[in-house]
Amino acid sequence: MAVYRSKAGRKGDHVVKKLIAVFAILLFASTAGLAGAGTDVPVSGGRPLKIFLARQSNVPSVDIMKNLSEKCPNVTITAVPQKSDYMLKAVWSPDDRYRFEVVAKGGDSIYATKTVLLSNAVKDVCHFLNTRP
Repeated sequence: MAVYRSKAGRKGDHVVKKLIAVFAILLFASTAGLAGAGTDVPVSGGRPLKIFLARQSNVPSVDIMKNLSEKCPNVTITAVPQKSDYMLKAVWSPDDRYRFEVVAKGGDSIYATKTVLLSNAVKDVCHFLNTRP
């Protein structure tokens, strides 16, 4: 037995299908936003950190700051060593490696990383600084 619907009934089905599609898109968009929520480097209690770029560094501070602002918004570069929490030696070598070293206030070297990409070196330093007590 075939069931026939009037034109008005078919138009109502079309509206329902559109509403379901819009709802599905909104649900997917909100879920996609939550999926990447835990992948960023955690900010250590919102406490701002300041680093001083060592004189031996040959990586431009602008390039470091660009990556810091993306990966580590709580870390800034200062021009005043006395106001800094750490000193950063950022050296690019001819073998296409970025060598970053974090030095504590007392002069102790406390972290070092060597990567091919500047963004990875900054990400490593950022992770170290933000997981430090």
